[in-house]
This record gives sequence, structure tokens and C-alpha cells, in this order.
Amino acid sequence: MSPQVDEETPLLPAQQRKTQRTPLPWFQFTIVLFLQFAEPLTSQVIYPFSPQLVRDIGITRGDETKVGYYVGLLQSLFFLTQAMTVLHWSRISDKVGRRPVILTGLFGLSVSMYCFGLSRTFWGLVLSRCLNGALNGNIGVIKSILAEMTDATNIAQAYAYMPVAWSIGGVLGPMIGGALARPADQFPDIFGHNEFLKKYPYFLPCAVPATFSAIAWLVTYLFLKETVQSPTFSLPRLFRWRKQTNAVKSPSADAATDSTINDLTIDIPDSAKPVPFRKLLNRRVLVAAGNYASLSLVDIMFRAIQPLYFSTPVELGGLGLPPATIGNLLSISGLLNGILQIFFFARLHDNWGSKKTFTLGVASTLPIFACFPIMTYLVKANGYVTPLTWVFVALQIIFSLSISLSYGSIFIYIAAASPNRASLGATNGLSQMSVSVCRAIGPAASNSLFSLSLRYHYLGGFMVYYVLLSIAALSLVAASMLPGQLWT
Repeated sequence: MSPQVDEETPLLPAQQRKTQRTPLPWFQFTIVLFLQFAEPLTSQVIYPFSPQLVRDIGITRGDETKVGYYVGLLQSLFFLTQAMTVLHWSRISDKVGRRPVILTGLFGLSVSMYCFGLSRTFWGLVLSRCLNGALNGNIGVIKSILAEMTDATNIAQAYAYMPVAWSIGGVLGPMIGGALARPADQFPDIFGHNEFLKKYPYFLPCAVPATFSAIAWLVTYLFLKETVQSPTFSLPRLFRWRKQTNAVKSPSADAATDSTINDLTIDIPDSAKPVPFRKLLNRRVLVAAGNYASLSLVDIMFRAIQPLYFSTPVELGGLGLPPATIGNLLSISGLLNGILQIFFFARLHDNWGSKKTFTLGVASTLPIFACFPIMTYLVKANGYVTPLTWVFVALQIIFSLSISLSYGSIFIYIAAASPNRASLGATNGLSQMSVSVCRAIGPAASNSLFSLSLRYHYLGGFMVYYVLLSIAALSLVAASMLPGQLWT
């Protein structure tokens, strides 16, 4: 007797059928990446010239060992003020929608960068940098938009592209900052007779990201769609309601008005509402946010100290490189980061999973920090930058590429940790607040430690590197707390 055949039974078991990936909404997704590019461009552009800017304004009074203090302060202020406001902006976006908050942030980026380029005193720079961070809550809101336009099948593909915006900013920002700083000195034939650029030698590199942010504001206003399904505030609805209530009353008008009022006060199920803040403080969110913060701390400390080390004179153990060369090195690093993210992150994440991919990036910071004292030893032993020193510069850049892989992984953890989709903004805002605190502490701490190590020769001048290696080791401990499988 032949076995009975069930024609509705799949030929392959369920676990063997590969889940089909949902296509990304490429037009809206591209707009989001375009908007994301504004912040790294703004933050990275000052890195090549900030040590020279601090020297030029004269606040160090010629003491080279103090440069690190003030450079670190300028780099930290943005993240300090962002930490104070980013959760506020993200929670507002859960209620009023993402677009109004993004428009406010882009406006703040543009105005503050123009002010930074026009500042001629240290306190003017401080005020501009604080304004830059306080008005910009976009980074958490953009991650919420990205999570809302994806699902479980394509979220890794989407987050593979997210660090690309930062990588491109890491390419163009330092390149612009290094190439356009002090243009009257670098290009005397073109700008040598421009009195404005002589008076404000750092306005030109600051004006580029400021103008880009203004263009991004226009793109957001015209093309970006709202992803919050039921925002509590909507200008078109508000104006429509006022128009109807001021009109002559009639039965049909009353019905329309009642309909509009009901539309404004429609009941939303509790499961679709943002949860109270106290419910965000659960273990899943805290573990994900804590690892995001620890990753950002080691990353920003490296990003802050690297250009300072490159610009430090050779006799003090640095490489003594000019701003243009520093900008080129940072740009090469950013370019390679973008290539790695686009072509390898999704594949690596699919094969290794989120935890192993994240841990790889955190572990790479150990050899990154170890390269600094090795380069210092080589420079001091020879009195100049040897070819072997450049080999370690290249190795440091190669190891740093892995850090970006960790960002894509932790973003996926944070999206999975959110209590519900309506609380994505608050979850990302809480995570971003912790990150901004670490990014505020990181540059000031690492650069101050660098200056202290040089000035007082603590542990042979290498104290800062021992501290950085210890923080990297603690970050690996935090990474071990992440689950092997994503939360559901």
C-alpha cells in the first residue's frame, strides 16, 4: 500500500526554508542616511585643526602641554550638552512625531557651526559647541525611524548602512577641516587677499557642514515621511479643526467637527502607547544601553587622542604632523570603514550573530591603544618618524575598522530591547543619553591624561595608555553580558 501523499505539506522542513528578506524602502531609507551624515560631518570637521585653533587663540600662552586640556574640552562640550537634552528630544518625538524634532536639530547644527567658525575667543567656541549639542537630538530619533521602517528580516541590512554615514563623515569631515583651515596661508594665490578669511581663518571649513545641515533641513521638510503612526500634534489637523470651528454652524459642519475632534482624541491601545519612563529601566534596555555607552567611550577616547598624538611634536613623543596630513589619515580611515560596512557587515552578522560581531570590535581596541606607546618609543629612539612607525600607524587604522562593526550590532540589540515600537524613541534616547555622557567624559579625560602624562612623565609618559587599555578590558567584560540570541 503506497503511503498517502498530502499535497499541502511543504517539501522542505520549516527550518530549511530560508526567510525571504523584506525589501528596504530605499527612497526614504536614503533620505535617513543623508540626514545622518550631517552630525558626523559637523563633529569630525574640527578634529584636524582644533589643536592649532587652541594654539592660535592664545589660551595656552605657548605651553604645549596644555593644548590637550582645551582640545578635549571643546570635543566634550558637544556631547555633554547633548546628554542633557537627547532623551528629552527622543521622548518628544514619540509623541509629536520624528520630523519636527529632526528639523529642530538640523537648524541647531547649522547655526552653531556658523557661530563656531566666527568665534575668535575660547568662550565663543565653548558657547557655539554647547549650542551645537543642546539643539541636536537627531541621532536617537533617526535610529527610531530606521527601526520603524524595517523588520526582523532586513534590520541587519539597514544597520549595515547606518555607520556608513559616519564613515563618510569621517572621510569628508577631516579632509575638509584639514584642507580648508587657514586658507589664506594654505592657498595664498586664491585667498591671500581675502581679509575676512584672514580674520576668521577657520570659518571656511565650518561653513561647509553648516550649509549642508541647512540643505538637509530642506530635504527633510520636503521629502521625509512621518513614521509615528498617531502623533499627538499635527499642524494640518490643528489648522483644519480651527477652520471648521470658526465656520457657520450646520448639521453637516457639526458632524465634520465632531469627526475631527474624535480624530484628534482617538483612543490608542495601551500596547501601542509609549511606556512610562520607569518601565524603560529594565535589564534588557540597561544592558544594551550600557554596552553602547562602553563602546562609545573607548571609541571616542581613541578618536580624540589620535589627532592630538599625531600633532604633538616629535621631541615629546608624537609624530609632529600638520593638519592637512592628519586630515588625510583620518579620511583614509573613514573611507575604509565605509567599505567594510557596506560589503561585509551584513554577511559577518548573519554568520557570527550580533554578540560575536560586537565583541570583535570591542576587542580590537586593545591592539589599537597598544600601538601608541610603540610608536612613541620608535620616534624617541630615532628622533624622527621612521618607516616602521608608519607601519604601526597603518596597523592602528586597520584594527580601528572593526569598531564600526560593533555599532551595527548594538543598534540591533537596542531596537530589540525596546518594550514596544511606540517606545523606540525613548529607548534610543535613553541609550543615546548614556552614550553622550561617555562621549562628554571621553575626550576631556583622554586628552587631559595625555597632557598629564607628557607634563609629569607619569609611568614613563605612558600612563594614559595604561588607563585606555584598562577601560577597553572592562568593555569586554560588559560585552559578555549580552545574550547570544536577541531578545524578542
